[in-house]
Amino acid sequence: MGQGRVRGEGEDDVDGVVAAWRRERPDLDVAPLEVLSRVSRLSRHLDIARRQAFADQGLEAWEFDVLSALRRSGDPYQLTPGDLLRETLVTSGTMTNRIDRLAARGLLTRRASPRDRRAVLVTLTEEGRRLADQALEALLEHEHELLAGLPPGDRAELAVYLKRLLVDFEP
Repeated sequence: MGQGRVRGEGEDDVDGVVAAWRRERPDLDVAPLEVLSRVSRLSRHLDIARRQAFADQGLEAWEFDVLSALRRSGDPYQLTPGDLLRETLVTSGTMTNRIDRLAARGLLTRRASPRDRRAVLVTLTEEGRRLADQALEALLEHEHELLAGLPPGDRAELAVYLKRLLVDFEP
């Protein structure tokens, strides 16, 4: 927090950063830091919790992204590589590599579409479905812990505000 500033009750590190900038640059409106620095720090805590939840299941975050996209698609848990690209926001070369690696682990299969032999369908295996479900349960346990300090009504309100901000960045 710098310069011997002692954190007061109910303050976080961002309060110290904001106070220091207000002292050093009173000509600037540093109010965005009060929101976005906290979002950034929470994002780091969330990334750590997610990595741990997935590691406990023997998964990397990218593996969960692919498996969960297939799992969310509903029975028969099948998507085209193009659908997976849109769901996970990666390049086609990256997706091909990910599909290959997950297929080698027996978590999904790849086959030609019965409707169009040129198209490929990626399907979640029973083991992939089981692993996706377990990883989701572990993730939600961690995420509930992260939100434990907020009452349910505040969580719902925060979700609305964050959605308002995020909608401008999503296609």
